[in-house]
Amino acid sequence: MSEAPKYAKGLEGVIANESKLSDVQGQAGVLRYLGYNINDLVENTTFEECVYLLHRQKLPTQSELDELTKNLRSYRSLPDGVVDFIKAAPKDANPMDVLRTGVSMLGLYDTRGENQDRELNEQRSLAICAKMPLIVAAFHRSRQGLEILEPRDDLSEAAHFLYLVNGEVPSEDAARTLDVAYILHADHGMNASTFSARVTIATLSDLYSAITSAIGTLKGPLHGGANEGVIQMLEEIGTEDKVDAYVEDCLANKKKIMGIGHRVYKVLDPRAPHLQKMAIKLTEELGEPKWIRMSERIAEIMRERKGLNANVDFYSATVYYSLGIPTDLFTPIFAISRAAGWTAQVLEQLDDNRLYRPLTLYTGPTTDQPIGPISERG
Repeated sequence: MSEAPKYAKGLEGVIANESKLSDVQGQAGVLRYLGYNINDLVENTTFEECVYLLHRQKLPTQSELDELTKNLRSYRSLPDGVVDFIKAAPKDANPMDVLRTGVSMLGLYDTRGENQDRELNEQRSLAICAKMPLIVAAFHRSRQGLEILEPRDDLSEAAHFLYLVNGEVPSEDAARTLDVAYILHADHGMNASTFSARVTIATLSDLYSAITSAIGTLKGPLHGGANEGVIQMLEEIGTEDKVDAYVEDCLANKKKIMGIGHRVYKVLDPRAPHLQKMAIKLTEELGEPKWIRMSERIAEIMRERKGLNANVDFYSATVYYSLGIPTDLFTPIFAISRAAGWTAQVLEQLDDNRLYRPLTLYTGPTTDQPIGPISERG
C-alpha cells in the first residue's frame, strides 16, 4: 500500500510550484527578486525598474525602462463605466471593495478576448498596474466630494498616486518614500493573495479575474489589513506612557500585537529596516515623533518578551500615516505595489501551467448514513 499523503494545515511547508521571481528565506531574513537583494534594489532602482524586472526577468536598460514608463503612462485612464461606478459607490464603502470591483469591471472593457497570448497579457498586466492607483485615488476624491483629477504623464508611479490623492505634486522625498515602499511590497513568494491569483489563472481564466481574486484575498486582516491595524493600535494606546501597560495586557490576554511577527520570517523582516528609517525621518520632519517612539517601544518589548520582530506592516503604517494618507488606503496601497508581483506571478504560471488540485483530509462519517422520513429527523 502506498503511504497516505501528509496533512499540512494551511498548506504550511508544502511546495506548490516553481518560481524564479522572489526568493524568501525566512530563517536567514533575506528577500531577493530574480536574485537581486531587496537592499540593493531599494538603494539602486525605482519601482518601475522592479516592475520590468518581475515581468521580463531582467533589469532594464535605459531605453527599455523608457519604453516601459511610456507604456505604463499610456494606460493612465479609466473607462467611463468604471468612473461612473466609482462616483456611485457608497461614500463609506471599504476602498478595497471598490478596488476589487473596479478591477473586475476593467475586464468588461477589454475587448481583445480571453486568449492567453503572452505579449497581450504583458500589456494587460501593465494596464492593471497603471489603472489600480487611479481607481483608489478616484474613489478617495469622490467620497470627499472633490473633483476626480485628470491623470498626468509626467510623474512617476509613486508621485502620480500622491498627486491624484492630494491634488498637489509631492516633494521628491515624499515620492521617493512611497517609491521605496512600492519596491518593498512588489512581490513576496507564495503568499495568500499570490496563491489565489495563481490558482485562478491556472484554470485558464482571465488576468482580471486572477487579480480580482488576489485583491479579495489581500483584503483580509491576516494578510494585507495588518498595517491599518497598526495605526488603529497606536491611536488606541494614545500616548507613550501607556505603551507598556497596553502590551502587557495584550500578552496577558493573548491578544495579537499588530505588525509583530511573520509567518515566514523567523528573524528580522529584511524590509522592515528600510521603512523604519523612513518612518523616523518623516516623523522628525513632521514634528510628530511620538508614533515612531511608541512603535519602537512596542517592538523592543516584543523582542525581549517573545523573541518576535517587527514586520514590514509595522513601519509601513507609520510611513503612510506620516505622508498624510488615510488609514483605510493603506491596504489598497499594498495592492497597488503588489500588483507588480501578482501580474508577474500570473504570467509565470501561464508559462508552465498546471491546474491546482490539492486533496482534503476528510473527517466526516465514513459509513453510509440512513435517511429517515423528514417527519422523524431531529
